[in-house]
Amino acid sequence: MERRATGFLKNYGDILLLLLGIAVGSVVGMFFPGTVEWLKPVGDVFLNLLFASVVPLLFFAIASAVANIDGSQRLGRIISVMVAVFLGTVVIAAVCTIVALWLFPVEAPSTVGGPGTTRELLQGDPNDTWGAKLVRFVTVDEFYRLLSRENMLAFVIFSFLVGIAAMRSGGPGAAFRGFLASGNEVMKHLLILIMKVAPIGLGAYFAYQVGTIGPELFGFYAKPLGLYYVLGVCYFAVFFSLYAYMAGGRQGVSRYWRNNILPSATAISTCSSIATMPVNLVAAQRMGIPAAVANVVIPLGMTLHKNGSSMSSIVKIYVAFVLIGRDFFEPMTLLTAVGITVLVSIVAGGIPNGGYIGEMLMISVYGLPTEAIPAVLIIGTLVDPIATVLNATGDTVAAMLVSRFALGRNKRNRDGINGTD
Repeated sequence: MERRATGFLKNYGDILLLLLGIAVGSVVGMFFPGTVEWLKPVGDVFLNLLFASVVPLLFFAIASAVANIDGSQRLGRIISVMVAVFLGTVVIAAVCTIVALWLFPVEAPSTVGGPGTTRELLQGDPNDTWGAKLVRFVTVDEFYRLLSRENMLAFVIFSFLVGIAAMRSGGPGAAFRGFLASGNEVMKHLLILIMKVAPIGLGAYFAYQVGTIGPELFGFYAKPLGLYYVLGVCYFAVFFSLYAYMAGGRQGVSRYWRNNILPSATAISTCSSIATMPVNLVAAQRMGIPAAVANVVIPLGMTLHKNGSSMSSIVKIYVAFVLIGRDFFEPMTLLTAVGITVLVSIVAGGIPNGGYIGEMLMISVYGLPTEAIPAVLIIGTLVDPIATVLNATGDTVAAMLVSRFALGRNKRNRDGINGTD
């Protein structure tokens, strides 16, 4: 019993501390509203530390991941089909979430300000042409401008290009690739250090929000959270079954769910895709997925394929837009949201607390005010258990799809693939 309690605290300790900080901050904001102006600077310091770490962390994470791709990962058709499956399922998850939010909208607390509270960076000059907006959005004309959060997408593209150049530089670029890998490790530990003070920083900021907006804020958070959990469970049951059917017919559905119980339990009990990966590999073997596919798709999927993160990213963007009074369902906003979702699914996987960096990226790309940041951080924390289940167990059904379309394994499981039917 003691060991079980220790394991629970190890897996959920950070979340519990964060929730405790938010709860204490809420009580302070509700009963001692006169103190919130003194607490807000504490929250601002934490958010500024996060913002300051975003640029170097994203650079090293993206550039090192691209630069250190080796020849063993280039498995031709398996890799190309895997990429298509990853992108397709992540985009489907995002679109489903957008539809659900459109059908069941959330209203902002009445005391929240309107559009005037935000910097309208994306609107720019109304006389701008589409071409001018595109150029300004994806590139800059001076290197130092890449280091600004206002040009985050251009910075991400630059980081990818640096990674590709480092990968193609061969022997002369070995030292630089080592530098990128080392820098990535250093920035991971920097983020871990910053997140140690998250309960205090977010607690202080939440005290300010409750003190200025009021208790109705809790009812506001309950609606998108409830929607996410209901949608997550439905997506888990319906779409994963559909993917398994596409991969192997009725037998595929049976094999998937019969062998997915332990990975699902592991994901929800550990809140960790990494901890679920070994169980996923065993489950994949029992599902009849060839080792050549499972050993590539599942480890890479742990980092690059996140259905739950895709859905939560859309919900966070929506919540932020509702809070500041902007229209989330404007077409360009939706397209950008899907693009950010795909990017977050790729970037966040290799970073501890990587979801927070994804949220900072979202805030930066849209040019949202700092008032929106605690909202998306809180949403991200509270949806973590079900998001982890969708992220982790989605990798095995993705491996089934890759096996079907890359190797031509049909629904009767021919060609020597052993299942557990």
